Amino acid sequence: MRVATWNVNSVKQRVPRLLPWLEQRRPDVVCLQETKLADDAFAELLGEPLAGLGYEFAAHGEGRWNGVAVLSRVGLADVVAGMADGPGFPQPEARVVAATCGGVRVFSVYVPNGREPDSDHYRYKLEWLAALRDVVRESGDQVMVCGDVNIAPADEDVFDPAAYVGHTHVTGPEREALRQLEALGLKDVVRDRWPGQRVFTYWDYRAGMFHQDLGMRIDLVLASAPVAARTKAAWVDRHARKGTGPSDHAPVIVDLDTAPDGDIGPVVPPPSAPRKTKKLPQAK
Repeated sequence: MRVATWNVNSVKQRVPRLLPWLEQRRPDVVCLQETKLADDAFAELLGEPLAGLGYEFAAHGEGRWNGVAVLSRVGLADVVAGMADGPGFPQPEARVVAATCGGVRVFSVYVPNGREPDSDHYRYKLEWLAALRDVVRESGDQVMVCGDVNIAPADEDVFDPAAYVGHTHVTGPEREALRQLEALGLKDVVRDRWPGQRVFTYWDYRAGMFHQDLGMRIDLVLASAPVAARTKAAWVDRHARKGTGPSDHAPVIVDLDTAPDGDIGPVVPPPSAPRKTKKLPQAK
């Protein structure tokens, strides 16, 4: 079973890339984030082409912002959109949808950004992660949490730790919240398979960050131990970030039981030669 997660940064904008990518990579389960479409609009836009490719889907969206979905060719059961007791900002947002696919409870998550350390949105982010942990805890031992967690787990997951001082995504409380989620028994599949490797999933559109490979690893696949043990390949499809009209994120792909393309390395294709910089594009 091939499982993929991809923050598409507007599924409407990404249709010309998403559908060919589905045909090329042939994932069995796909978790999408930042779809930016209400559920009826998602169905109208993608229902027919997805059915033609053999996918059922569960979408949880709200129009202009946020939005998540699960696509599946191996069954789609027990769909739950949102978290019943989850926090909002101020109202609950479309940031998680779960379904059972091929015997695995799959969560597509789009964790709040946090905006600025110690801001109201930052505190909301930590509360949201705590609520997610409570939900995942009750989901059995066949679990995958996939998506844009808006946290780089460690300094090795950003191109230059000094560049991120004073920013979200790397602060102690955020990383501790992620560790508490992993403490349920979830494995960071890509990092566990490729320790010490340079692996990013997000590159800012500005300042040539992608071409210089100045990115972050914030899109994760976390799997319970029985599921993680089935991993035969885990990699970032960097090719999907290239060319015209890409998302600013690349898909993460995990192959369970069999690896159709072989155990091909942490990033496909290999990254460009990195260059050193000390500032983020948004830094003053």
